[in-house]
Amino acid sequence: MTVIPMFPLGSVHFPHTPLPLRVFEPRYLTMIGRLLDEEDPRFGVVLIERGHEVGGGDRRSRIGTVARLVNVSAGADALLAVAVGTDRFAVEEWLDDDPFPRAEVTSLSALDWNDELTPLRTEAEAIVRRTLARAPGAQWDADTEISDEPVAAAWQLAAIAPLGEYDRYALLNSTTMGGLLRQIIDLTLDAELLWSRG
Repeated sequence: MTVIPMFPLGSVHFPHTPLPLRVFEPRYLTMIGRLLDEEDPRFGVVLIERGHEVGGGDRRSRIGTVARLVNVSAGADALLAVAVGTDRFAVEEWLDDDPFPRAEVTSLSALDWNDELTPLRTEAEAIVRRTLARAPGAQWDADTEISDEPVAAAWQLAAIAPLGEYDRYALLNSTTMGGLLRQIIDLTLDAELLWSRG
């Protein structure tokens, strides 16, 4: 088990995807400051399932993603940080939020790629892009560029699929690459069907 700083958010963060952050709370400013002193600054990101992180009393998900800090700059009233997701983890125990949230975590196995999954990945990408083109107020463009590396591309498709946070959290919990791709397809088709009826 490893103890890492934690940044609970109202959204799911995936491996191989960028995470822009606007940091203004004193405890997270302290956290970023300490991370900047490290050679390989990393922290954990988990979904807030219920409640509000500010002031405590929130309920946090057990599965999260390690984020590697790659850039920090000063904004007018906050630090602007960019991190990139690396590996997934499971929270074993939350520690005291002093001076910022921390948890004991164990790493989860990376999902293995098999070239036989290529048709499934191609189908998932086509469905996600088609749905993005039609989705009202989608966060990502249908032509958003993704990696040529298949594992990274699969996680990036999960990230850009126009889904709610609970569906995104289900994707983060995937135990096989085939399962991840099939869930991306099924959940995106469900979302598309809802929009077409609405």
